[in-house]
Amino acid sequence: MTISLIVSTYNWSEALFLCLKSVEKQSVLPDEIIIADDGSDFETKKIIDSFRDKIKVPIKHVWHKDDGFRLAEIRNKAVLEAKGDYIVQIDGDVILHRHFIKDHKLFAKENTFIKGRRAMIGAKTSEKLLKNGKTNISFLSSNLARREHGIRIPNFQKIFTTREENSADGVMGSNMAFWRKDFVEVNGYNNALKGWGAEDKELAQRMVNNGIKKRKIKFGAIQYHLYHEESDKKNHDKQVETIENLQKSGKIRCENGLSETEKNYIVYE
Repeated sequence: MTISLIVSTYNWSEALFLCLKSVEKQSVLPDEIIIADDGSDFETKKIIDSFRDKIKVPIKHVWHKDDGFRLAEIRNKAVLEAKGDYIVQIDGDVILHRHFIKDHKLFAKENTFIKGRRAMIGAKTSEKLLKNGKTNISFLSSNLARREHGIRIPNFQKIFTTREENSADGVMGSNMAFWRKDFVEVNGYNNALKGWGAEDKELAQRMVNNGIKKRKIKFGAIQYHLYHEESDKKNHDKQVETIENLQKSGKIRCENGLSETEKNYIVYE
């Protein structure tokens, strides 16, 4: 299997620097890295370019113009560029444990998608890491919430990832993994979902409707989330209602998704 790592970002180049630095240190590298850029300025491009010679796998920068929060659409564009059999998704404001990709590769399984977890770095420690350009964080670090999500115990991973669920509950786009073919079958992300919300859970619900089971990784595939103020959640409740309707209808494909994105897709480098 080949792995495409998709990293979503928007105008936080300092965080993206730490994220890519942690990718560079991976014990097992993905086969390619695709930056899904929702309209960032030139500072983000400079950070991406600075890693092209450091990380010995191809790095693609997929960008569209800033026209509000269009995470679903830019992720669709990133998948169109992806060559891997398997997609691992993260956000550009996380620091990865050095075995993050290794764990995901080990526990990929046909007819399932993966829901991971993350530990939360507090404001003071996040500020320090961003200022110093350091990625040295662990479950023992101070100023850390959900500390238990930062513990890696390889022998426990098999025990806690065997269960398969017909549920999209708890899914988030940062630390989510799925087979590209399963993504294509449900027509990818729903472009109609704009603004911060539950686009990842909506995608997962359609995968569940299509017979793809959810598996949770515990004690592995660890990431640490840098602190930032919460996004505007005004669209969240409406998107949750969309998911509830999907649960009732059993619908698999969205009307405005991957195939519609492909029709008008333009690559910006």
